[in-house]
Amino acid sequence: MMKEFEIRADYSRDTIVIYQSYNEQIAKSAVMNQKFSAPFSFNRMTWIKPSFLWMMERSNYGQKSGQECTLAIHIKREAWERALNKAILTSPEKRVYPNPGTWEKDFENAEVYVQWDPERNIKGNKLECRSIQVGISRYLIEEFNNEWIVKIEDYTPLVKKILNFTKSGAYDKAKKLLPIEKLYPLSAELAHKIGAII
Repeated sequence: MMKEFEIRADYSRDTIVIYQSYNEQIAKSAVMNQKFSAPFSFNRMTWIKPSFLWMMERSNYGQKSGQECTLAIHIKREAWERALNKAILTSPEKRVYPNPGTWEKDFENAEVYVQWDPERNIKGNKLECRSIQVGISRYLIEEFNNEWIVKIEDYTPLVKKILNFTKSGAYDKAKKLLPIEKLYPLSAELAHKIGAII
């Protein structure tokens, strides 16, 4: 049984996979160079998500304009955890911030933001548990691009295969193609900071 607030991800000893969707120009350049370049914006926040199905909901399986290409970005786990350690929740949850005034001050100065959204199943339906997404502010985007990324893969063909199966109602076949996501281990201190339950 999944807890409401926990991180589930495709990860190895050193890296974790996060997902983003872009137009073809940005995505092709990122895959070719193994890092982002213009017209990718380094002046606005970028959100990274370890839940494949949440990303599919967000991009409508690559059918939304400007989100046609799905990238699986392998980043260093140490960078991911360092980012979480800097993170401030996007709302003053009492279980994390007993004093709303403290949250307000921290939120204004934050370099990283965490938001928990309803997780989705293969049909796009909301689940009781939540999925984390992490906002990297413009102050850290260069570091994200130059130091965190280990590998960028184009998952667009995979997304199209899954979409075709779901359109024909072959959900069992679609599920077999999903990336395997397991519970991501967190220290008690880090879990409390981001509002996770361990």
